[in-house]
Amino acid sequence: MEDQDGYATVSLVRDVVLLGSTGSVGTQAVDVIRRNPDRFRVVGLAAGGRHVQTLAEQVLDLNPDVVAVAREPARQLLSSAVRAEATRRGMGRSSWRMPVILTGSEGIEQLASWRSDVVLNAIDGAIGLSSTLAALGAGRTLALANKESLVVGGEFVTRAARPGQIVPVDSEHCALAQCLRGDARGDVRRLLITATGGPFRGRQRCELTDVTPAEALAHPTWSMGPVITINSATMVNKGLEVIEAHLLFDVPYDDIEVVLHPTSEIHSMVEFTDGAVIAQVSPPDMRLAIALGLSWPERVPGAARKFDWTQPHDWRVMPLDDEAFPAVALARQAGRAGGSGPAVYNAANEVCVQRFLAGRLPFLAIIDTVAQVLSEHGETKVGTVEEVLEADAWARIRAEEIADGLAVTRR
Repeated sequence: MEDQDGYATVSLVRDVVLLGSTGSVGTQAVDVIRRNPDRFRVVGLAAGGRHVQTLAEQVLDLNPDVVAVAREPARQLLSSAVRAEATRRGMGRSSWRMPVILTGSEGIEQLASWRSDVVLNAIDGAIGLSSTLAALGAGRTLALANKESLVVGGEFVTRAARPGQIVPVDSEHCALAQCLRGDARGDVRRLLITATGGPFRGRQRCELTDVTPAEALAHPTWSMGPVITINSATMVNKGLEVIEAHLLFDVPYDDIEVVLHPTSEIHSMVEFTDGAVIAQVSPPDMRLAIALGLSWPERVPGAARKFDWTQPHDWRVMPLDDEAFPAVALARQAGRAGGSGPAVYNAANEVCVQRFLAGRLPFLAIIDTVAQVLSEHGETKVGTVEEVLEADAWARIRAEEIADGLAVTRR
């Protein structure tokens, strides 16, 4: 924190701005914060506005100074929901306060730079880029769960960040950060990112033709939002994580490998030049990575579940089938191209996932469409964030056009 004159002050309790508070990561972050009032204080919450009741409950539980909602109509709905929830709890008017309510993307961006110690960006999708840049520009520590903003923003994000300002909250990158503590980067041979393989691990491409959204949403170990769950089923999530790992840790793409690990107990590994491999191992529980993101480099006791060492554990690791799941190889291609390549990869995929969830695009067509959009993209060099966003917009339009053509063909 800083005092009014801009000088650094010591704060035992970290003030937190939580973006995406009603989503999967956001609600788990709220759980971590509720159980550690001596470590964290929420000063701001932001959400899309679809889950107004959940947000109202968070307002009364956490007493933030300010709340931002993306949808303008949600302002009045939130005010009413907070009052109704306070009445339901039997809270007198003097025992709670209505926070300042900001609206729209500008409101969320304003909140991202709000005075705080750490901003947790758990917004879904590329829309989180402006908040990432705002938090970094304001000098806040950024606990990054919104991998898409780093993938899309690329070097614009890494250049905006001072050393150590971005703390990864993805379980895999949190694991890598822990494994790399205290070791010289010159000693690293490669990063090993683990993946469960999703619900279709072991299937060949020909066996994925008629996959339904319900089947793709049935993740074997993690409970996540629908977009990231579909990304896990297609392995796009791992493709994004490869790009993210390259940007976070400055490791060449050739030295980042994805391997399958069905039980999600090994979150990722680092192989060193002498042959040693260090793995971060814990039960599949995002609260550990969230707590570390909020408190880095300190650990939060009891943040997540512990292993039961009286029971056996399966730590098998297997290679990825790139033929059945080409999304990771495609992400490497986009990452090596640099510039707007990763943004195009992510944008086309976001469109295709929504189409698939709506029953308007076959499962296999998700990656096929992303590949076609990338192949048509051509020049990837960009000089400004605006040019990246233009490429993002083009990719979304082109993905819609290709998907429309596939829909016509299937009729």
